[in-house]
Amino acid sequence: MAKKRQTQYSGIGGQAVLEGVMMKNQSKYAVAVRKPDGEIDIQVEEYKGVCADKAFVKLPLIRGVFAFIDSLILGMRVTMHSASFYEDEEAAAQDTAKKASGSKSEDIMMGITVVLSVIIAVALFMLLPFWLSDLLGKYIRNASLVAILEGVFRILIFVGYIVAISLMKDIRRLYMYHGAEHKCINCIERGRPLNVKDVMRSSRQHKRCGTSFLLFVVLVSVIVFFFIRVDNMALKLVLRLLLVPVIAGISYELIRLAGRCDNILIRILSAPGMWMQRLTTKEPDEEMVKVAIASVEAVFDWKAYLIETFGYTNEAFEEEEL
Repeated sequence: MAKKRQTQYSGIGGQAVLEGVMMKNQSKYAVAVRKPDGEIDIQVEEYKGVCADKAFVKLPLIRGVFAFIDSLILGMRVTMHSASFYEDEEAAAQDTAKKASGSKSEDIMMGITVVLSVIIAVALFMLLPFWLSDLLGKYIRNASLVAILEGVFRILIFVGYIVAISLMKDIRRLYMYHGAEHKCINCIERGRPLNVKDVMRSSRQHKRCGTSFLLFVVLVSVIVFFFIRVDNMALKLVLRLLLVPVIAGISYELIRLAGRCDNILIRILSAPGMWMQRLTTKEPDEEMVKVAIASVEAVFDWKAYLIETFGYTNEAFEEEEL
């Protein structure tokens, strides 16, 4: 039936949203949400990204920065869409009125939220470890040890943040949908038909996960900042802020490479992120998997992909359905 069972890159990605899953294939994305009445709502839209028509956006390292910005913007958009199904009637009516009037206030608020999210993330994961290590630096005269401590603080803060939010009940359901998203992608990239049975037995960890990207950002920053040796504290701080896009660019290239290759080196490189995903993904139930499948099928022809990549035939799919 199939040529081989080694993982093959499909090009689709996604994220979990409130009671649903978003899947993206090139510029097309779909958000499938389980509504309060039990039905699955599917919205299909197009998002080309900021500066998508500019050639420089596709350059290595630079493309990672814009990919990160696009993921924040699109992530905020689909999260707000999924949340709209669970607002009270008055809030929902106000939201509908805003959309009907064509107001740009929602886009402005979304932009402000994205900017604030980036500022908070930089402050928490970049500046706070720097400040803590600087405090200890007054008592420790070894610059290398101080740099190592800064890296340790950064890793501990990141892991602690992930652990803390994973304890929240609502986040746990989000992580279950996150698991459903990964399972669907792993299912087809391993050459299996996209059905509930095969999705449920697929892995909930994936090398191209956003969790792995964030962990790469943390680890790459530890390495980069270790080699920055300047005495002026203000200059140290400025350099850390200026290097954030560079670190994001490097991390993106690593996660991109991990998603397209499958050798021992890549597995070792991806291992920390896969371990971290044990916290950010949970086993979904079958109803959640059905939502994720609906999202995939709205933007991706998985049957054509399996035929082209793994040598399936239409007859094989007919037998599967029987």
